[in-house]
Amino acid sequence: MAEVVLYTDYFGLSERPFTLVPDPSLIYWSVQHKRAYSVLQYGLLSRAPVTLVSGEIGAGKTTLVQAVLREMDADLTIGLISNAQGGRGELLRWILNAFGVDTDDLPNEYVALFQRFQDFLLEQYTTGRRVVLIIDEAQNLSAEGLEEVRMLTNINSNKDELIQLVLVGQPELRDIIRGPNMRQLAQRISASYHLDRLDRDGVGAYIAHRLRAVGGTGQEFAPDACDMIYDHTAGIPRLVNQLCDFSMLYAWNDEEKQITAPTVAAVLADGVFFGDTEMEPAP
Repeated sequence: MAEVVLYTDYFGLSERPFTLVPDPSLIYWSVQHKRAYSVLQYGLLSRAPVTLVSGEIGAGKTTLVQAVLREMDADLTIGLISNAQGGRGELLRWILNAFGVDTDDLPNEYVALFQRFQDFLLEQYTTGRRVVLIIDEAQNLSAEGLEEVRMLTNINSNKDELIQLVLVGQPELRDIIRGPNMRQLAQRISASYHLDRLDRDGVGAYIAHRLRAVGGTGQEFAPDACDMIYDHTAGIPRLVNQLCDFSMLYAWNDEEKQITAPTVAAVLADGVFFGDTEMEPAP
């Protein structure tokens, strides 16, 4: 038993199906994920100034964005920033760094940074490339930061947009953008979608899909185990992954080939799962 790498060999899997690292190859295409994918793809292909993807923590937003980008044309220049903070100018330096634009020779002065960024956009445009800036966890930006980002979409060449923004964040991001002082940003959003939590049936289908994707049968979790996992994760995929991962570990340790409700209960009783069990489940 010591030769087994965790539980993967025991269950005949090629890899762990429930890791927390975003993996587009394991994405579960629920109805809402398919719709979100189409909206995001539409936003990029139609050159929408701003595309918004929101959802609960762990709903699969980042994984979805990665899946879309893998299928896009090679003429995209993509910059990604996450949890960016700071005042005027500091955010712009974050953005420049995301695109690999050197700013070491520039003072922390907004005009100089803005000019460097504008020159970068024009250079990309003349070579036929489209620039896409993805801001993950965008709800952490201040109102000033969001306005600074919005102003970047004012840089254009005739009718062509030189930069497209993809804002990814938690549900409060939508509330912030709907505020009276964010009207100009809201008017620039041409495509948006909100990813909700999975319902009870969706959790069972999600678990089976992840297992089959790595060589399993999809039947490794009994229906009563799936129900208990739903009850204690509120249908949030990231929490489902955590609880499933520990449950498979416990089943391997107890030499059980199927995870049942008592196995999940043992994980919960031992306190190794730190999910937010007080959240209301999805209907």
